[in-house]
Amino acid sequence: MTSLVLIFQIFICLSLGYFVAPHLSQTLKQFVFKILPYFSYILLVSVAFELTQALNHIQNPATILPPALLIAFTTSIGSFFICLLTYKLIDRQSIQGKISSHLFLNALKNIAKAFLALGVGILFGVLIKISGIQIAFNSWYLLLIFIFLIGVELAFTQFDRSWLSWKILMVPVAAFIGSGLASILNYILLSNNYNFNEVMALAQGYGWYSMSGILFTELHSAKLGGIALLTDLFREIFAILLMYCLGWRFPRSAISSAGATSMDVTLAMVKQSCGTHYVPHAMMSGLILSLLAPLLISLFLNLKF
Repeated sequence: MTSLVLIFQIFICLSLGYFVAPHLSQTLKQFVFKILPYFSYILLVSVAFELTQALNHIQNPATILPPALLIAFTTSIGSFFICLLTYKLIDRQSIQGKISSHLFLNALKNIAKAFLALGVGILFGVLIKISGIQIAFNSWYLLLIFIFLIGVELAFTQFDRSWLSWKILMVPVAAFIGSGLASILNYILLSNNYNFNEVMALAQGYGWYSMSGILFTELHSAKLGGIALLTDLFREIFAILLMYCLGWRFPRSAISSAGATSMDVTLAMVKQSCGTHYVPHAMMSGLILSLLAPLLISLFLNLKF
């Protein structure tokens, strides 16, 4: 599926949930609000499971794990701090969330649950490998169900015109700049094995591993496709950890680190850690980066420098 088809499906499910919500019975509404918090952990289990499955199908994973981890870590951290610096300069009052002992304890509980969910997913993937069972797992439809439920909740959320402010655009812009600056450092460390345009292209997946892995394989090589797949899987996991650890304190920066995933997988974590009022930031940032990701990857791979 192309990026436009995937984005179209997301907005169809979101819109469907939004317009269906007023017609739901009170019992169904309560059920939706009750199960929504658990979806983030279900998605975490699926991400960890897909990571183990990806490692099983990649030749010589030991050779591509180091660059994938390096690029994922530096681009996630780069996006976070560039966004933090940007908002500190243009809107100092918006860079920090509310602080309370209750919120801090909830954040610690969420972090613990997130690690538990990741551990369950990895354990499940290892057990499946040992047993020799073949499972064709695709979490996309699980994501679409979650997006539908988010649409239902958004129907009962009050928004105003401030969500259309240009300041929201600083979140994806910071992700782009932070990833680009991180690529310069990455190239210095990886220049013996990779060209600058390849390193830059690997930084443009923004966590969208289902797209980047395929695109790199088609446009370049299976090896770079494997690195792209693992890079964006790790980037998604780093974003989730940043979301739970610091999202309550620096919501926009955490959303920026999430990249394209803030529109789907990590949207649950945005709602849980940053608050429902930051969902529009996540949707807009995820949409823009999802549209840019395949274009930027193609652009940098076709450049020779």
